Amino acid sequence: MVVQPIASSPTALLLAPSRRGTVVRALRQSAPAVAVFAASRLVVLAVFAAVAAVKRQPLGHYLTRWDSRWYLSIARNGYATAIPHGHGTAAQVNLGFFPLLAVLIRLTHVVTSLSFPASGELVSTLAGAAASVAIWWMVRDRYGETVATRAVALVFFSPAAVVFSLVYSEGLIITLAASTLWALHRGRWVMAGLFAALATACDPVACAIVVPCAVAAYGAWRNDRDARAWWAPVLAPAGISVFFLVLWIHTGSPFSWYLAQRAGWQGGPMGTGVFYALYRVVVSGLGDLNSLVKTATLVATAGAVVVWRRVRPPTTWSAYVAAVLLFGLLSPIVGISPRLLLRGFPLFAIVAAGVSRRLFTAILVVGAFAMCLLAVASTTLAWTP
Repeated sequence: MVVQPIASSPTALLLAPSRRGTVVRALRQSAPAVAVFAASRLVVLAVFAAVAAVKRQPLGHYLTRWDSRWYLSIARNGYATAIPHGHGTAAQVNLGFFPLLAVLIRLTHVVTSLSFPASGELVSTLAGAAASVAIWWMVRDRYGETVATRAVALVFFSPAAVVFSLVYSEGLIITLAASTLWALHRGRWVMAGLFAALATACDPVACAIVVPCAVAAYGAWRNDRDARAWWAPVLAPAGISVFFLVLWIHTGSPFSWYLAQRAGWQGGPMGTGVFYALYRVVVSGLGDLNSLVKTATLVATAGAVVVWRRVRPPTTWSAYVAAVLLFGLLSPIVGISPRLLLRGFPLFAIVAAGVSRRLFTAILVVGAFAMCLLAVASTTLAWTP
């Protein structure tokens, strides 16, 4: 099934209010996306609250664990200046994380006087809500409102969507990447480059957004000789470039992030993450939940690719997803994980566009159930978000 793109676009609503209404009206149109986001967060918070009640822990204890503590550490104290000696847990340091989320948490703390954890939750919640709107507009511009709402539902009720309730960068990444893909589709090259530049300051995998910028620019140049299109790929790497430059000044090496990751987290041979997960499933079966979840995600990704071939999405979406999956394949530990798949969110849009209503409902229910199970597993340390 090939879904034809619709003629109208969010640009007309946002930039031509005399014809299509005001910006407020445009936001009202995407209200279903925000409603889906809010519903998914209430479900996750209810799960965390139930666990907190049983274990007699404060709810906030479960919202600021795992990677959250590293982002909060950067927001509070800035980056460390050196990597501790050793490997694994002993060598872990906040140099292994990108800066944009921490910078926004720090700014929120200064402006609102909220605590750092509360500031982090506020930023993450607002970023998640923005991500739902950005996905909705990106998909609506291509496939219409019904598919757009379905795509948002699949993203925010997916197994790894629990991270939208933590102090994690996924909300920012998806907001900026979806906005970039939308801007590329509309030929707004500088805007796309600026969105992409911010995305590359969020997370290493988010740097995959540089690829569709280059693909779109080449296409515009080849077909229309539009030299302005090159602004997108030129601006896109600015975020990671500035980050590495700051690290160079701060630590004496522009490669501090890479060295910190290799010492503290990703110390194995590159490109072995997928194979290690498969091996662990064979050896441990249900005893290794992380590997089992990664293997299931690999199978689900293969199914999504089959749908992808039928729906034929924009080339920029394909380029972005391929780059995201390549990051997972190259990693010694990440593999094709549910959280990696969140960054490849156009896959969810393609599934929403390419499956029947009954199958969509089944996928949504399974995803929501898995999300709740993984939320509980994250509190028992059985699953690493």
